[in-house]
Amino acid sequence: MPGETSKGANEDVVIVGAGAAGIAAARRLQSIRPDLSILLLEAGDRLGGRAWTVGLPGVADVGLDLGCGWLHGARTNAWTEVAGEVGLTVDRTPAPWNGGRRLERDDAEVRASQEAVSAYFERLENHEGDDTDMARALEPGNPRNGQIRAIGTYITGAELERSSVVDYTRYDPGAGPDWRVREGYGTAISRYGEPVPARLGVEVRRIDHRHAGRVGIETNKGTLNTRTVLVTVSTNVLAAEKIAFDPPLPEKIEAAARLPLGLADKLFLRLANPEALPADTHMLGSTSRGATGTYQLRAFGAPVVEAYFAGDLAHDLERAGRDAAFAFAADELAAHFGANIRKELSVAAISAWAAAPYIGGSYSYAEPGASDLRGVLAAPHEGRIFFAGEACSRSRYSTAHGAYETGIAAADLIGGSFPRP
Repeated sequence: MPGETSKGANEDVVIVGAGAAGIAAARRLQSIRPDLSILLLEAGDRLGGRAWTVGLPGVADVGLDLGCGWLHGARTNAWTEVAGEVGLTVDRTPAPWNGGRRLERDDAEVRASQEAVSAYFERLENHEGDDTDMARALEPGNPRNGQIRAIGTYITGAELERSSVVDYTRYDPGAGPDWRVREGYGTAISRYGEPVPARLGVEVRRIDHRHAGRVGIETNKGTLNTRTVLVTVSTNVLAAEKIAFDPPLPEKIEAAARLPLGLADKLFLRLANPEALPADTHMLGSTSRGATGTYQLRAFGAPVVEAYFAGDLAHDLERAGRDAAFAFAADELAAHFGANIRKELSVAAISAWAAAPYIGGSYSYAEPGASDLRGVLAAPHEGRIFFAGEACSRSRYSTAHGAYETGIAAADLIGGSFPRP
């Protein structure tokens, strides 16, 4: 039966997790080692992991990305080319931080805010000495600290006090601006995974590597044996030991625990009258506090607003539920566009990544002093258990293309570990 795992089944390579890293690794192995049998196991009911696109009724060619949405470093981002290969449209409209349209006026107050934000991030870049948290670079009493906190939280998914300065300085998205896939980033990734043999709804519970020559994979649908396993699940899944390793791998669990997932949730609001808001324009809900949303108005000209919440605010709104998230976003939009805008809005889609049972968050951040643990997490174990995913990337963590690159690196190691036919 589809999705069922037979006891005693044998595969050369089993990949656990059908997100960007798992899919990239599987496609690479199909290319470089077509002689190997590959099986992708996914606990959820779809391909893509934290890349997830849903449709907007009545708008056929625009996808709503509940997970990753921007092709960061687009000119060197592998998914840019993949999107074209699978028949999708890469939109090259500049992102708001790359010179795209912003709602804010170009006046002295706005320029002063921009200068304060730039000065803060310059202090982070010039940090020397021991690793510390990102809040240490704030200037006490600076009236722009609320806005700085908001932006920093969007970057890491966590409050500045919990996030590593060194990890921040190591981040490098790659060359080029940030673009979007019109039909959805999640659509590109899941479509790329379609040629891979995959079983959905298969939850891996235990990886038994006690015996030479084989690894046992125990799942909710039976047990199978493999010669090599690639683990691409999130750090929160690993840290919670939802997958048990026998014998244990404490260094992996510790690394995952200190590279937890931050949280960024999205709320998509449908506009009854598209002309009520300017097209493809960005705004910040508030410039005076950290607990605020950022809003992309009518991306691609579609009648929708994408609200983005991160860190503690995202956790609070996710726990409070859909109505609370709607009310928060509507209040912030009304502060800019007047109370009547509320009547134009309805919920089109909403994410809840912290509650996602096989993920548990959005993207990894490093606690102070933990940035080097990305390498510990990525290191293979005894040439039979491999690891990949955005958290394994030293400089492109938190991104789908960082996940892709770690999947490719793991696939190359795995491919080279098998004798040639």
